[in-house]
Amino acid sequence: MSPIKNLPHCATFAVMLAAVAISGCGNKEAAAPAPSAPAVTVVTLKAQEVSLTRELPGRTNAFLVAEVRPQVNGIIKKRLFTEGAQVKAGQPLYQLDDAIYQANYASAKAALARAQATLKSAELNATRTAELVKIDAVSRQDNENAEAALSQSKADVAAAQAALQSNSVTLGYAQITSPITGRIGKSSVTQGALVTANQAAALATVQQLNPVYIDLTQSSSELLQLRKELAAGRLTQSGNLPVQIVLEDGSRYQHDGKLAFADVTVDPGTGSFALRVTVPNPDNILMPGMYVRALIGNGVRQNAILVPQQGIARDPKGNTSAMVVDKDGKVALRPVSVSRTIGDKWLVEDGLAAGDRVIVAGLQKIKPGIPVTATEEAAPAAQPASGTAAATPAQSAPATSKP
Repeated sequence: MSPIKNLPHCATFAVMLAAVAISGCGNKEAAAPAPSAPAVTVVTLKAQEVSLTRELPGRTNAFLVAEVRPQVNGIIKKRLFTEGAQVKAGQPLYQLDDAIYQANYASAKAALARAQATLKSAELNATRTAELVKIDAVSRQDNENAEAALSQSKADVAAAQAALQSNSVTLGYAQITSPITGRIGKSSVTQGALVTANQAAALATVQQLNPVYIDLTQSSSELLQLRKELAAGRLTQSGNLPVQIVLEDGSRYQHDGKLAFADVTVDPGTGSFALRVTVPNPDNILMPGMYVRALIGNGVRQNAILVPQQGIARDPKGNTSAMVVDKDGKVALRPVSVSRTIGDKWLVEDGLAAGDRVIVAGLQKIKPGIPVTATEEAAPAAQPASGTAAATPAQSAPATSKP
């Protein structure tokens, strides 16, 4: 067969191939799916009551401090305590050589006995002259002299008793006792050392460590801001909430404290004022001079809005914003004003309200104006209270906050 005769068949085959190709391309374009809406995770905001706290630095101090000093002169004869031990009020700590004070006491005691004997004789003489003067056996002057002698003998006895008491007190000072109950430190003197009354150097120091004081400092500007918020009604007074203590290693101290007082004077050098917290210390974990942090309640914010930190973005200028899902299911950029962190959330001052759905996951694949598929973030599983973290705001308990 000649090529000319086969030409119609080739043309027909080519047309069929072209038709098949065009048909295949059309089916491929029809099968391409439309782009789906990105999936994001949102948190629906709710108004809640939040107890705001302020974290302040401080140092621990002993509840009572007594420096042991001698009140009489003498040589240390014996030390009667163990350094670092617990001592009680009135417990002997040092014994001085009291030979001189014993002799003075004995002399005063003998003088009292002599004065009492003289008084006895004067009483008998006054009694006799009082009877004899009635029968004119003695003159009235002799009777008056007898009465005067009796009065003088009584005064001598009183003076002798006072002298004996003074020597007894001095003798008692030869045994130096603890003025308070507490833990005693090291001794600055040893046996055989000479000590003098009212000397500058203390023999030892006793400190009561249960409870202890924690002295804090707070800026006066923060106090003014707190008072303004209370006056404006944005905060309500929290009352006497317990003060949580955080140790140097970041762990929570097992006992809460109580605010004792706030100073009324601002330090002109630092612009801060002092606060004092009383904290139980039964196990002597807190020692004087330790650095700690205290979480003190400032007030209660009603209808507060908290948003997870991952839902807030900050631009290079420091402006904060949040991505929300609007009622049409599209992404909207919302400028936000936040003031402080409470746990893992920001406290919102402006820009967000209860019911807003803030995007907290999937932010990398979205932009304002596009529709998204929103899924509510699962609530965290309830955990037993460990006492180391601040309570959740929904429980209206103090929450850790930082400006």
